[in-house]
Amino acid sequence: MTMFSADDHHHMVRALELARRGLYSTPPNPSVGCVLVRWGQVVGEGHHQRAGEPHAEVVALQEAGGASRGSTAYVTLEPCSHHGRTPPCTEALIAAGVRRVVVAMRDPNPRVNGSGLERLEQAGVLTAHGLLAGEAAEINRGFVRRMLTGRPWVTLKLGASLDGRTALANGTSKWITGDKSRADVQRLRARASAIITGSGTVLADDPMLTVRDPDLDLRGRRPLRVVLDSHLRTPTTAQVLCFAGSTLILTRDASSSLAEPLRSAGARVEEVRAATEGLDLEAVLDRLGALECNEVLVEAGPTLAGDFVRRGLVDEIVVYMAPVVLGNAARSLFNLPQLERMCDRCEFVWRDVERIGDDLRLTLRPSRGED
Repeated sequence: MTMFSADDHHHMVRALELARRGLYSTPPNPSVGCVLVRWGQVVGEGHHQRAGEPHAEVVALQEAGGASRGSTAYVTLEPCSHHGRTPPCTEALIAAGVRRVVVAMRDPNPRVNGSGLERLEQAGVLTAHGLLAGEAAEINRGFVRRMLTGRPWVTLKLGASLDGRTALANGTSKWITGDKSRADVQRLRARASAIITGSGTVLADDPMLTVRDPDLDLRGRRPLRVVLDSHLRTPTTAQVLCFAGSTLILTRDASSSLAEPLRSAGARVEEVRAATEGLDLEAVLDRLGALECNEVLVEAGPTLAGDFVRRGLVDEIVVYMAPVVLGNAARSLFNLPQLERMCDRCEFVWRDVERIGDDLRLTLRPSRGED
């Protein structure tokens, strides 16, 4: 087992901080940070900013210049060893004379997955990996999930009253939560590669599903808007079709005559496998994974939200809970079948509780025998 020094930890923590700067702008690429240290002094830093632009190692090497020779590179993800949109980072590190490379985690991309470290070692560069690997994997949870399973990481966002209701009986839901909670949702949208909703929510709420906070720098990237619409009920005047960016409507019959007006309105209409009711959500996630979506955010009503939970497809739930009570007749968070046995319940673990304005933001993940 590799032993790391206190200095190693310190510099990797900084590299992780740099990696987080790219959370909103790098998809479909991972967010990576790099710190170059020589004789105890930081000589270069960098993070990957956007797909197709220089990787973190190259940015740090450019800042360091000749001081990179003999240095140690702290990188949050194993350097790439293949030609993609940019040249291999391994070759840049070798050419710059970097003496040692410390990596937080190996790259789960099958095109790399150990080959980057192997290439460095072949060139005489000292390597070590596994330092703060959990923190690095959390930053790139969507990329890791897509590389390992072909599907994106799924976050389900909900707004709820104190008694667990998400809308009045007549469907009115604007607004249960406060301004600060709704502003915080912009951060969730900015991190997502795609935002999923159902046709019922489009008809009831006519959401925009856009990132509107100017302080969130996506460097021109816009999350894909995805509407699950079995029967193509989405109006051509819906707001999801009226803003910059792409809208994908997934349906059971893309050859229907109802599809053409939606295409004319700017939407892409594609067919996915149908389920007994609605669409096969596994097929939906497979399609989004094929489109290189690392993370998706689900903002939907109780039926679609319940389907994602029931099928075990949710990786994280974020609930914004307001200090209001809506009563028994109001709509619940999830439409789920009645359970007869307690052992059939869906279990979650708390990850975080934070006050956002007058509301609470509750973050949970499924209890799958993992932390």
